[in-house]
Amino acid sequence: MKVVLAPMEGVMDPLMRQIFTQISQYDLCVTEFVRVINQCLPDKVFHRLCPELNQGGKTLSGTPVRVQLLGQDPDWMAENAARAAELGSPGIDLNFGCPAKTVNRSRGGAVLLNHPEQLHQIVKSVRAAVPSHLPVTAKIRLGWDCDARALEIADAAASGGADELAVHGRTKEDGYRAERINWAAIKPIKDRLSIPVIANGEIWNRDDALACMKASGCEQIMLGRGALAVPNLADVVKGIDQKLPWHQLMLLIADYSQLEVMGDKEIYFPNRIKQWLRYIMLQYPEAQLLFKEVRTMKQSDEIVSLLQRRSEQAQQA
Repeated sequence: MKVVLAPMEGVMDPLMRQIFTQISQYDLCVTEFVRVINQCLPDKVFHRLCPELNQGGKTLSGTPVRVQLLGQDPDWMAENAARAAELGSPGIDLNFGCPAKTVNRSRGGAVLLNHPEQLHQIVKSVRAAVPSHLPVTAKIRLGWDCDARALEIADAAASGGADELAVHGRTKEDGYRAERINWAAIKPIKDRLSIPVIANGEIWNRDDALACMKASGCEQIMLGRGALAVPNLADVVKGIDQKLPWHQLMLLIADYSQLEVMGDKEIYFPNRIKQWLRYIMLQYPEAQLLFKEVRTMKQSDEIVSLLQRRSEQAQQA
């Protein structure tokens, strides 16, 4: 079973990737998207979103990290893909699944599911610009408001030269509603294409992973929100380990918090840790009380101090 850590925008940043791949056997990471509009971006943009480029395109634990691009112009996407490859990205990933309204309004992300020919041209141009030994991969959803064009969309990516295709088992209009997940709709894509297909969506534990693989026919899966709720979810779904006990997770949260406030994103830390705790609460009832304590706090040092105390208490319990 190959397990990929999903590129969750505004969440799965370099520090998260570092921590998660240190404690669990993820086989691949994909960065938050690099937004491409009408220029070849400066190197600092790639390095900011993917500092792993400075260490061979891998996390400290050795997990490959693939730069992800999001845009609508084939030529500019190709130029930026070539530059990311030159900087050391071990492959290029293309985002055709982002449902964010701000992205879709500017003709990027999931809106391209309505334009398979343009999607095809983007993949084709990027594939031509990136050295042949590096994979070019893409992530799609089943469609915009229905899955009627799912095979057409998948064909567009594959015929453009994509080496792998990750499929989120919902449409753009489905958003992230749990009841709308449709792993079975991925199977016709898997059966049709000769390239590897990776199933994604609503995998929270090993049973979910096995059910997803059975329904989709895929041997590879991508973990997103479930990984935020259970940071060692890769090991859980592979049958290597159980989810982290609460005291170990608290230690991880405290360590993450101290590292986060040392970086240049310290201003975002209060919102970031609250967001993470919301996901953790879905799998750890113990997190509910902690979230109530943190929810009204606005100062980073106050939150870090509380998390450190709660971690120490958890270790002693």
